[in-house]
Amino acid sequence: MNKNDLIVAVATTAGISKSDAAKALDATFDIIGRTLKRKERVMIVGFGSFSPARRKGGEGRDPRTGEKIKIGPSNQVKFKAGKGLKDTLNG
Repeated sequence: MNKNDLIVAVATTAGISKSDAAKALDATFDIIGRTLKRKERVMIVGFGSFSPARRKGGEGRDPRTGEKIKIGPSNQVKFKAGKGLKDTLNG
């Protein structure tokens, strides 16, 4: 499922226009992103939680040349599924 499929599904399920569903999803994604950027956790009960994580830098290899390259530290997002999502998947 891609973003457009999700917009259609939300619009159909909620009984709203695709335009309103798109605005709601965009706002949700924007808020989650801004919250993670402030290094805060986003918890959606029954669905899961998003948390910011710092990835250490290290050394890797260029797949084309095999040459060693330095990989700098970066920010990552971790997602942990909640009980409701796990139950839906396994039920």
